Amino acid sequence: MNTRLIPFVSKIAKSVAIVVIGLASGAMFRQFQASAGTSEQYNTIEVDGRLRSYFVHAPPSYDGKHPLPLVLVLHGATQSAEGAERMSGMSVVADKENFLVAYPAGTSRLGHAPTWNAGNCCGYALSNNVDDIAFFRKLIDKLESDYDIDLKRVYVTGISNGAMMSFRIACELANQVAAVAPVEGAQNVNCNPSSAVSVVIFHGAADRLVPFEGGETPFQLGPRRWDTSVAAAIGFWVRRDGCSSTPKHEETKEVHIDIYSGCKDGSGVALYAIQGGHHMWPGTAMSRNGLPATDIMWKFFAQHPKP
Repeated sequence: MNTRLIPFVSKIAKSVAIVVIGLASGAMFRQFQASAGTSEQYNTIEVDGRLRSYFVHAPPSYDGKHPLPLVLVLHGATQSAEGAERMSGMSVVADKENFLVAYPAGTSRLGHAPTWNAGNCCGYALSNNVDDIAFFRKLIDKLESDYDIDLKRVYVTGISNGAMMSFRIACELANQVAAVAPVEGAQNVNCNPSSAVSVVIFHGAADRLVPFEGGETPFQLGPRRWDTSVAAAIGFWVRRDGCSSTPKHEETKEVHIDIYSGCKDGSGVALYAIQGGHHMWPGTAMSRNGLPATDIMWKFFAQHPKP
């Protein structure tokens, strides 16, 4: 793989950590009016004695009579599910493209600053060995029973700790998930997917919190952590999905793109390396780049259902 990364050296602001503190609600069936004029449906499920919360955004066109794709959006460490919705803008894209979105919440000690157990990160979820895989397995089953979902079009994305969890889901729930789109995360788990999973990675070349080249991170929520490199994650999925080892390469001053083709079972692998990009969702005002990551990942998802 050749990303031809442009060197970028700068100090990183504290806000780059994406540690927006927020409380993810656990209230059952609480609704509020969204900016797009639709309502969000809140719910909870019990997993291993814990009450886990999430909310679902349905596009205005949803009538329960035609199966729609489902996208799960996972917040970063200490961020709320609502914060992940605002940051990603996925609900806005869902209204335009006609798919369902679920925003689950991680776990925490007192309801604040939730995290995911993504292998070696982070915080409460890791230190308490929370079984988040059991949660996502049950959550997907619950959503499939409550909504008319296309079972071949279930997708997952997330940022930072949520991106790490996306990788883990691809590794352990390949039978339920068609594609994942980790944003600024590392694949820090042993991975043995039961089938091909499509993977598109978005990662900033100047990310200091989850370094592009891997290694020890200066941002710790728990024990000292070493992250795998983006190249290692891409290489793993290229081999696992049986893709051609030579990608189609495109580059601008803002982003270098590698698209791998010839993958088995209609799967695909792609990398968007954001030049000078920090630890934040590409395309947001704070990211200072114009890469429309949410639109790009949805297009990738739409092109890669399960066979």
